[in-house]
Amino acid sequence: MLGVIMNVRTSKVAALVLLSAHLLHASALPAASSYEFNVYRMQQYNLHQDKYGCRGAIVVAEARSAADNSLTRRCVIMKLPDFTEERYLEAKKQNAAAVLILLPKNISAVRQEIVQSFMVAESQVLQKETLMPVYVVPEDEQLLCMYEEVNHAAATKSASVLVRVLRSIITSTAFQILVSNSPIKPITDTTIIALEGALSGAGEDPPTIVITAHYDTFGLAPWLAYGADSNGSGVAMLLELVRIFQHLYSDPRSQPPYNLLFTLTGAGKYNFLGTKRWLEENMDHAESSLLQDNVAFVLCLDSLGNGDELFLHVSRPPKPGSSQFSFVQELEQVISSSFPWVRFGTVHKKINLQETTVAWEHERFGMKRVPGFTLSHIENSKSELRGSILDTIEKVDIRKLRRNVVIVAESLARFMYNLTDKGSSKDMQVFMNSLDVQDSRLSALMSMMTSVPRAIQLLDREPEHVLLINSLEQELRYYLKQVYRHTFHLDRRDPEITFFDQMSQPMMMYRVKPAAFDLFLGGCIAGYLGMIYYAIQNFGHVYTKFKATMKAKHQ
Repeated sequence: MLGVIMNVRTSKVAALVLLSAHLLHASALPAASSYEFNVYRMQQYNLHQDKYGCRGAIVVAEARSAADNSLTRRCVIMKLPDFTEERYLEAKKQNAAAVLILLPKNISAVRQEIVQSFMVAESQVLQKETLMPVYVVPEDEQLLCMYEEVNHAAATKSASVLVRVLRSIITSTAFQILVSNSPIKPITDTTIIALEGALSGAGEDPPTIVITAHYDTFGLAPWLAYGADSNGSGVAMLLELVRIFQHLYSDPRSQPPYNLLFTLTGAGKYNFLGTKRWLEENMDHAESSLLQDNVAFVLCLDSLGNGDELFLHVSRPPKPGSSQFSFVQELEQVISSSFPWVRFGTVHKKINLQETTVAWEHERFGMKRVPGFTLSHIENSKSELRGSILDTIEKVDIRKLRRNVVIVAESLARFMYNLTDKGSSKDMQVFMNSLDVQDSRLSALMSMMTSVPRAIQLLDREPEHVLLINSLEQELRYYLKQVYRHTFHLDRRDPEITFFDQMSQPMMMYRVKPAAFDLFLGGCIAGYLGMIYYAIQNFGHVYTKFKATMKAKHQ
């Protein structure tokens, strides 16, 4: 009888212990103990013999805060302010399993110093190769909850050892991060598309002015690279120049004595490979190309949607009396007379044929002995502003983009019509009334350019990316009579560049109790079973003592 009573009491105590542990466990879990979301992997490509970006993809690791001291074989969770080059290198040094960066949905609400710090770190990280998987994901409620909890867990490590152990046993939870995919493979069918169209000048065999911009983007993760300023602004400017100059060329009385050749090229972020291929096709094989004739100069448009500075990047200073020199003079005059607050400067950088990469697009033309320059509000070719996932539509000031369009348009018109030598007023405006630059059109063009990421690896794969290229072609065809589309194919045998797949992946997050809790629960179960075993094995002895005790009480 006593054995039964003891077993009942023992069972109740053990059951209470187990139930308490179960409730503590359950109370820490959200409604769903697992969560699946899409993440975007860091760039991976080979340029010539150099390897760049992230070469790993598989992740099976526990989530940890960047502030945690122990990151070995852990997935480090970072928000925008956490991601610095120092913390990234520390994660690599400790052999972290992966880095997951949470990207805020509203970039404009982030302080400028944080954005600048992230862009600098992003630029530095992209210059190196790493085996550690690096992923970026837009923030949501579940991910922010995980971030707060891993940060709280890291903060409690400053408490005493006993407090940490008890908290780990009873209340804490861990997050397991999982990405399992097929092996990373080279992309074997990447295509680069170039678009070109022209306005024919008056007279016989007039010289040609080439206006070009690259349309692709670059950043930490290709699927998040929208490139508003670099170089959506350059493309928007080119398309607006096409519109307003088409009106001038449509009337024989105002038709300038210059051909205008407009080109949109791809792979500008990868050593301007699209420009190189387009030049090879036009200069080496196409006898009817305008590039075979007299080229006055090439004007490359790059990052013109912000700032109160304009820099003209040249490979060699223009010689007095040349078309380049005359255009630069007109550019300086328009800026000084109509926009005196804009700082204008010329940046000279020689082309080094020993280097495998070029800094600006005009250098590709320079290698073919075609004179040219690049106009940009960015002074340093290695600036972090030229390739970042934080280069969103908020980075473009439509008023400043419109001002820069006016500067370029008026300078070109003054050069082509030779207005200075004809004694025209310095502040004379050619583009007024119906020819005025339209803010609404520039806004619409920028919205189109930032509607999808434009990384060159994506543009021939998804329907929405293909649609963007088609839309650019339609914009040109609306104003130009003849538009040509050039398609250049890349494969793994191409010695210049190789891209890799697995850029977008599903990631699983599991919320589980840590190993310490499993040990605690196992101890409770072992204790319960031990008490039952002891009661069964010693039932006779316990019963005899109990009987003797009861007899002594009755005597």
